[in-house]
Amino acid sequence: MHTPICDDLGIEFPIFAFTHCRDVVVAVSKAGGFGVLGAVGFSPEQLEIELNWIDEHIGDHPYGVDIVIPNKYEGMDSDMSGEELGDMLRKMVPQEHLDFARGLLIDHGVPLPEAGSDNSLQLLGWTEATATPQVEIALQHDKVTLIANALGTPPTEIIEMIHAKGRKVAALCGSPRQALKHADADVDIIIAQGGEGGGHCGEVGSIVLWPQVVKAVSPRPVLAAGGIGSGQQIAAALALGCQGAWSGSQWLMVEEAENTPVQQAAYISATSRDTVRSRSFTGKPCRMLKNDWTEAWQTEGNPEPLGMPLQYMVSGMAVSATHRWPDQTVDVAFNPVGQVVGQFEKVEKTAAVMERWVEEYIEASGSLDAFNAAATSA
Repeated sequence: MHTPICDDLGIEFPIFAFTHCRDVVVAVSKAGGFGVLGAVGFSPEQLEIELNWIDEHIGDHPYGVDIVIPNKYEGMDSDMSGEELGDMLRKMVPQEHLDFARGLLIDHGVPLPEAGSDNSLQLLGWTEATATPQVEIALQHDKVTLIANALGTPPTEIIEMIHAKGRKVAALCGSPRQALKHADADVDIIIAQGGEGGGHCGEVGSIVLWPQVVKAVSPRPVLAAGGIGSGQQIAAALALGCQGAWSGSQWLMVEEAENTPVQQAAYISATSRDTVRSRSFTGKPCRMLKNDWTEAWQTEGNPEPLGMPLQYMVSGMAVSATHRWPDQTVDVAFNPVGQVVGQFEKVEKTAAVMERWVEEYIEASGSLDAFNAAATSA
């Protein structure tokens, strides 16, 4: 399992692991893959702490950082600082939405602090003004060799900033049209994410999307995302022209993840039909486990989700509650995960997952070789 992108980034296997947990970043990179830390929930100060810890534990292995700068969001045309933008956006959040969210949590027995200290109305790294300081912090760390944007084409200034430091830029897309915009902007690596993927995603399925994007941007390297949970699926992605796999859901189900056994049990019991594309947490379509929170926000007569980043300024209280009381908030928690959740049967060590995926890839490749050999000799 080796493609040109492995040589470009100095890794053994073309397996990219998106995660919000620094321990998983380190474990994946040490096992020969490429760990990528999701930065959207960190302040610049906290991101610096996380990256320093990774630098101290990852050895000589490279890793990446994932940011979120959408091509469209509330307040994007302003020239305000992050603090000024936050003040403006806070005034745009209806009290009705805040009251509805708090009521949902209280109805589910979730203990909450007083309004105003419950992590609501917080503007995280969902905008250029707030993500740019994250990029600046990441570029101060030599082992960060890739910065990816999870939503849309990164702004020209961000791409130039990253390239000036000799690092690579990646960006996710859900259509060939979006992929061509990335390529025209000089994004180095295109990540084609099928609609079954966890987190923000489009509507086109992976097996249709991947070869379309490869054809559109060739010879620019493409990573396959959406539905990656085995070595066989990585083999399928490479067979369709991708140079590697961008995975996320699997890393919720490893021992190094921060998830509790109760949270991981929810993933194990879920089927592939138990996910839903919902705007109820971030304001943009995002695939997650369906639960009482997602159902409430799509029930007629209830408030409709706001746009990004306003909706997270409402739902942040639920995310904060999940971190404080992870086993009491399962029915209202933000659980971004793809349809591949239906494959999960147990929690494993990260190194074991990496080893299994490589073995499954070799087995799948061997099966294809056997078919070809049989057809040649027939």
